[in-house]
Amino acid sequence: MSNGPGAPHGASAERQFSYPVQAALRRLAVPLLFAQDTATIVDVEIRKLRHDPVELLTRAVQPVLWLLVFGKVIAHARAIPTGDLPYLDFLAPGILAQSTLFVAIFYGIAVIWERDLGVLNKFLVSPASRASLVLGKALSAGVRALAQAAIVYLIAAALGVNLAFAPAPLAGVVVALVLGAAVFATFSLIIACLVKTRERFMGIGQILTMPLFFASNAIYPIAIMPTALQWLAKANPLTYQTDILRTLMLQGGTSAFGLPLDFAVLTGTLLVLVAVAAHLYPRVVL
Repeated sequence: MSNGPGAPHGASAERQFSYPVQAALRRLAVPLLFAQDTATIVDVEIRKLRHDPVELLTRAVQPVLWLLVFGKVIAHARAIPTGDLPYLDFLAPGILAQSTLFVAIFYGIAVIWERDLGVLNKFLVSPASRASLVLGKALSAGVRALAQAAIVYLIAAALGVNLAFAPAPLAGVVVALVLGAAVFATFSLIIACLVKTRERFMGIGQILTMPLFFASNAIYPIAIMPTALQWLAKANPLTYQTDILRTLMLQGGTSAFGLPLDFAVLTGTLLVLVAVAAHLYPRVVL
């Protein structure tokens, strides 16, 4: 009797119970796989960096010159009004943001090299989503930015900049550096997908770097800019990254826009750029 009509009903109930569970597991597996694929790409990029540490040292030359030469001269001349904040204190977060920009804006050339070496085709035929490939490369630029941060912090401390070393501000600085580097690295990937050649990419990268830097609050306050330049600065993600760094790096630092808005702008810009880059990513091999 137990194998009669009751048995199929029990099996059916078991199957009905298993479907929602399986669907939930599948929904849970998607973000986990995405995170795993992204972390794998980050790990690959970090391994590259460990094999070429000299790159970090050569990239440290520029922030050193900006702080030691430009910063000292302008601070002595008192040519830029920064209120009660000493100019070197004002400048140090801006130079760290600039270092992040310079590290990340040429990151797309690595995609062109990978295409020429045949590595990119292997990535594209892997099960990893295009978005995870793009985001992994973008976040790995943040690792390089953290190495730049250590150098800038050391120089700034030696120059007497009033830095904040509490755990919470330092954690905020790390997040801001990774987000900012990821934004400009993803922008760089989009350019690489569109131009497809190293020569064109380098030319466009050089054209974009200085306007992004000077149309921001990195080396002077927005208030002293012409009106048109102020609007450009407020549309520039580097401005919001610098505002975060200036707030969290310095003792008693204050935000011009508010930290929630700063982080929201960087995060929103990154999500939009990752979506665009993921759509364009396969075009680099065409």
